[in-house]
Amino acid sequence: MESPPHRNLSRCAKPGVAERTFTSGRPRKDLVDWKCLLNKYTHRSCNKVFCQPWQKCVDGTCVCKLPYMCPKSGTPVCATNGREFPTYCHQKSFECLNPATKFSNNGTCTEEGKFNVSLSYGSTDAEGIVQVKLVDQDEKMFICKKSWSMTEANVACFDLGFQQGALVIQRRFNIPGSLRINSTECLHVRCRGVETSLSECIFTKRRTNTYQGLADVVCYTKDADSSTNQSFQCVNGKHIPQESVCNGVNECGDQSDELCCKGCQGKAFFCKSGVCIPEQYECNGEVDCITGEDESGCKEETEETEILTPNMDTERQRIKSLLPKVSCGVKRNTHTRRRRVVGGKPADVGDYPWQVAIKDGERITCGGIYIGGCWVLTAAHCVRPSRASHYQVWTALLDWLNPNAELRVRTVSRVIVHENYNGATYQNDIALIEMKKFRGRKECELFNSVPACVPWSPYLFQPNETCIISGWGRERDNQKVYSLRWGEVNLIGNCSQFYANRYYEKEMQCAGTNDGSIDACKGDSGGPLVCKDINNVTYVWGIVSWGENCGKPEFPGVYTRVANYFNWISNHVGRSLISQHNV
Repeated sequence: MESPPHRNLSRCAKPGVAERTFTSGRPRKDLVDWKCLLNKYTHRSCNKVFCQPWQKCVDGTCVCKLPYMCPKSGTPVCATNGREFPTYCHQKSFECLNPATKFSNNGTCTEEGKFNVSLSYGSTDAEGIVQVKLVDQDEKMFICKKSWSMTEANVACFDLGFQQGALVIQRRFNIPGSLRINSTECLHVRCRGVETSLSECIFTKRRTNTYQGLADVVCYTKDADSSTNQSFQCVNGKHIPQESVCNGVNECGDQSDELCCKGCQGKAFFCKSGVCIPEQYECNGEVDCITGEDESGCKEETEETEILTPNMDTERQRIKSLLPKVSCGVKRNTHTRRRRVVGGKPADVGDYPWQVAIKDGERITCGGIYIGGCWVLTAAHCVRPSRASHYQVWTALLDWLNPNAELRVRTVSRVIVHENYNGATYQNDIALIEMKKFRGRKECELFNSVPACVPWSPYLFQPNETCIISGWGRERDNQKVYSLRWGEVNLIGNCSQFYANRYYEKEMQCAGTNDGSIDACKGDSGGPLVCKDINNVTYVWGIVSWGENCGKPEFPGVYTRVANYFNWISNHVGRSLISQHNV
């Protein structure tokens, strides 16, 4: 059957857009982030990758959703056990919980219609020439070598029960002369690599004039293990050549060879989160880097091929589009930025619509960040649960001596301070404020406020990236400030050099400028350090926590690293309120 035009996008270069990095040969030692490898990240690590639509991100791991959590829209599919499911998502969710129940075909189950993959002409059941029987075909067919790569080979081996995927795809097997066929009699297959069965991949026919050979594979077994000093050990225990690491190809089968990179070798696209993805994922219409730059500055093209099987990759993308979405981090209007927190000019209405002020009695004592619903993030050292009734949350405030018309005042229902907050070290310096709803209202309606997005991964933003702080804190000379000010600062790595023995990297983030001219100061506590991604979506990356000597370069500001507390926040406010991805 003729397929609809396949959406393909190509890069249209733009200033500031991340491009590929190329190297050759074995990966240099500085190509791999060895510290990152200790985390044992895989394709199920949602700090590094997006979960599949039938999974959700919990404590940094993609776990199975229950089938009822899938969108109900879709066509029925058949599983290998003969059971029908209402949608592909329902089947994959069930398979996630029961791995033996794999996808068989799109549509209803029939006795004749069963997909099958097998290996022939090998000396063991783990090797040979690949053959498949499609659901609507009577005979088995070979796969063309031209379209065969480690990605497809891994899926074939998964399908055959070899959990670590493929070992090699270039071994020769003796084929009887009667089976020397031309390339028009074999199938081309394309997999994404997330499939567990070749039946989920796309099979096509393309006419060629030359013999291309047939696809073969040797699946990975412990007996085939070739561990050497020059090999890389995957998280799943598989060993691959060192030169295969950080090349965009999922040689490991669990993607662990591509998730801790400082750059990419070969024709791969480098995500700033430290992930190498295949070059064909760039501008393919789907965001693959959690930081989004693989789909920035692309233009659309179309391509037509004769597809013999339903395109389940397109169906997977369609399911993703039906999942609930959170609206956050995008201002309703924009204004010209002004100078800085220390010594700057006042902000305009709408510049920082997530910024709130916390008033205790007669004074504004701290800042806060609106994150949606009735919830505000702030620093633990700013609030006490016992004083909840004394606090007010002021939203859309510009100048607290001359309140603007957009200002709204909310009373507080409760305060939740992190249970492991340490007032001596400022560890876990984070708290939640729940505002009271108006009588008869289900939600808190804050017309002049926009929530900042809550980051789920510590890899969304990196050292040296420019972010923004804002607040009503004091000037360098301790003068009071009454109007909202802002400033640009750079994220700083390895802040232990400034604060030895009292900086905790997992829980804290440093930010400042080379000359110390921009900094948070007393009174900014609890306020936001926000960063924008490639699509101009704003995330609250830090909460103003502590520091010394405002405005000095050797004493940068220290912020609570919000990504470290995603699960703590979601457990209190509800995952659906803040889950921008991996719902």
